[in-house]
Amino acid sequence: MKIGLPKKQKGAAAIEFALVFVIFFAVLYGVLSYSLPLLLVQSFNNSTAEAVRRSVAVDPTLTAAAYKTAVESVAKGVLDEKLRWVPTAVAPSLVKTASYDPVAGVLTATVSLPSAALATLMPVLTLGTVSVPQLPTTLTAQSSMKF
Repeated sequence: MKIGLPKKQKGAAAIEFALVFVIFFAVLYGVLSYSLPLLLVQSFNNSTAEAVRRSVAVDPTLTAAAYKTAVESVAKGVLDEKLRWVPTAVAPSLVKTASYDPVAGVLTATVSLPSAALATLMPVLTLGTVSVPQLPTTLTAQSSMKF
Protein backbone atom coordinates (compact mmCIF):
# COMPACT_ATOMS: atom_id res chain seq x y z
CA MET A 1 0.00 0.00 0.00
CA LYS A 2 1.44 3.30 -1.07
CA ILE A 3 0.93 6.28 1.24
CA GLY A 4 1.49 9.83 0.03
CA LEU A 5 -0.08 12.75 -1.69
CA PRO A 6 -2.49 12.14 -4.52
CA LYS A 7 -1.03 12.82 -7.94
CA LYS A 8 -2.95 16.06 -8.41
CA GLN A 9 -1.45 17.52 -5.19
CA LYS A 10 2.18 17.25 -6.34
CA GLY A 11 3.77 20.70 -6.55
CA ALA A 12 1.01 22.45 -4.56
CA ALA A 13 3.38 23.05 -1.66
CA ALA A 14 5.90 24.72 -3.96
CA ILE A 15 3.25 27.04 -5.38
CA GLU A 16 1.97 27.92 -1.88
CA PHE A 17 5.53 28.58 -0.71
CA ALA A 18 6.19 30.86 -3.68
CA LEU A 19 3.05 32.91 -2.98
CA VAL A 20 3.69 33.18 0.77
CA PHE A 21 7.38 33.97 0.24
CA VAL A 22 6.57 36.98 -1.96
CA ILE A 23 4.27 38.42 0.72
CA PHE A 24 6.76 37.66 3.50
CA PHE A 25 9.64 39.22 1.57
CA ALA A 26 7.62 42.38 0.79
CA VAL A 27 6.71 42.85 4.47
CA LEU A 28 10.28 42.19 5.63
CA TYR A 29 11.74 44.57 3.04
CA GLY A 30 9.20 47.23 4.04
CA VAL A 31 10.14 46.97 7.71
CA LEU A 32 13.86 47.09 6.99
CA SER A 33 13.71 49.86 4.40
CA TYR A 34 11.63 52.18 6.58
CA SER A 35 13.69 51.58 9.74
CA LEU A 36 16.78 53.52 8.57
CA PRO A 37 14.92 56.69 7.54
CA LEU A 38 12.91 56.61 10.77
CA LEU A 39 16.11 56.16 12.78
CA LEU A 40 17.71 59.07 10.93
CA VAL A 41 14.77 61.43 11.51
CA GLN A 42 14.62 60.51 15.20
CA SER A 43 18.35 61.15 15.50
CA PHE A 44 17.96 64.50 13.69
CA ASN A 45 15.20 65.51 16.14
CA ASN A 46 17.32 64.54 19.12
CA SER A 47 20.40 66.32 17.74
CA THR A 48 18.64 69.60 16.99
CA ALA A 49 16.94 69.64 20.38
CA GLU A 50 20.23 68.97 22.16
CA ALA A 51 22.02 71.65 20.10
CA VAL A 52 19.47 74.27 21.10
CA ARG A 53 19.48 73.08 24.72
CA ARG A 54 23.26 73.31 25.07
CA SER A 55 23.38 76.73 23.43
CA VAL A 56 21.51 78.20 26.38
CA ALA A 57 24.71 77.81 28.44
CA VAL A 58 26.58 80.46 26.41
CA ASP A 59 27.52 83.54 28.45
CA PRO A 60 24.83 86.19 27.74
CA THR A 61 27.14 89.06 28.76
CA LEU A 62 29.08 88.81 25.49
CA THR A 63 28.66 91.49 22.86
CA ALA A 64 25.81 90.90 20.41
CA ALA A 65 28.10 89.76 17.57
CA ALA A 66 30.21 87.55 19.84
CA TYR A 67 27.08 86.04 21.42
CA LYS A 68 25.60 85.24 17.99
CA THR A 69 28.85 83.59 16.88
CA ALA A 70 29.22 81.63 20.13
CA VAL A 71 25.64 80.36 20.15
CA GLU A 72 25.81 79.25 16.53
CA SER A 73 29.19 77.55 16.95
CA VAL A 74 28.01 75.64 20.04
CA ALA A 75 24.91 74.47 18.18
CA LYS A 76 26.89 73.42 15.11
CA GLY A 77 29.41 71.60 17.30
CA VAL A 78 26.65 69.61 18.99
CA LEU A 79 25.11 68.70 15.63
CA ASP A 80 28.50 67.49 14.39
CA GLU A 81 29.06 65.50 17.58
CA LYS A 82 25.62 63.88 17.66
CA LEU A 83 25.54 62.95 13.98
CA ARG A 84 28.97 61.29 13.78
CA TRP A 85 27.33 57.87 13.53
CA VAL A 86 25.53 58.61 10.23
CA PRO A 87 26.78 56.24 7.50
CA THR A 88 29.62 57.70 5.46
CA ALA A 89 27.67 57.13 2.24
CA VAL A 90 25.06 59.74 3.25
CA ALA A 91 27.08 61.97 5.59
CA PRO A 92 28.27 64.37 2.84
CA SER A 93 24.64 65.04 1.90
CA LEU A 94 23.65 66.13 5.42
CA VAL A 95 22.85 69.83 5.73
CA LYS A 96 23.36 71.06 9.31
CA THR A 97 22.54 74.68 10.10
CA ALA A 98 22.26 76.75 13.24
CA SER A 99 21.16 80.38 13.06
CA TYR A 100 20.52 82.92 15.76
CA ASP A 101 18.30 85.94 15.19
CA PRO A 102 19.39 88.55 17.77
CA VAL A 103 16.35 90.79 17.15
CA ALA A 104 13.81 88.06 17.88
CA GLY A 105 16.19 86.21 20.23
CA VAL A 106 15.50 82.88 18.52
CA LEU A 107 18.03 80.13 17.87
CA THR A 108 17.04 77.60 15.21
CA ALA A 109 18.92 74.36 14.54
CA THR A 110 18.05 72.36 11.43
CA VAL A 111 19.26 69.09 9.96
CA SER A 112 18.09 67.85 6.59
CA LEU A 113 18.97 65.05 4.21
CA PRO A 114 17.70 64.55 0.67
CA SER A 115 16.03 61.15 0.57
CA ALA A 116 17.73 60.48 -2.77
CA ALA A 117 20.99 60.16 -0.81
CA LEU A 118 19.60 57.04 0.88
CA ALA A 119 19.45 55.22 -2.45
CA THR A 120 23.13 54.34 -2.04
CA LEU A 121 22.31 52.40 1.14
CA MET A 122 19.02 50.80 0.21
CA PRO A 123 17.47 50.44 -3.21
CA VAL A 124 13.87 51.40 -3.84
CA LEU A 125 11.73 48.37 -4.59
CA THR A 126 8.98 49.09 -7.12
CA LEU A 127 6.02 46.74 -7.26
CA GLY A 128 3.72 48.00 -9.96
CA THR A 129 2.63 51.46 -8.85
CA VAL A 130 3.88 51.09 -5.26
CA SER A 131 7.43 52.03 -4.28
CA VAL A 132 9.02 50.87 -1.04
CA PRO A 133 10.20 52.96 0.75
CA GLN A 134 8.08 55.89 -0.32
CA LEU A 135 9.77 58.84 1.40
CA PRO A 136 9.38 62.62 1.26
CA THR A 137 11.94 64.42 -0.89
CA THR A 138 13.83 65.63 2.20
CA LEU A 139 14.12 64.20 5.71
CA THR A 140 14.18 67.24 7.99
CA ALA A 141 14.20 68.04 11.70
CA GLN A 142 14.17 71.49 13.26
CA SER A 143 14.25 72.80 16.81
CA SER A 144 14.14 76.38 18.00
CA MET A 145 14.19 78.28 21.27
CA LYS A 146 13.59 81.87 22.20
CA PHE A 147 16.26 83.23 24.55
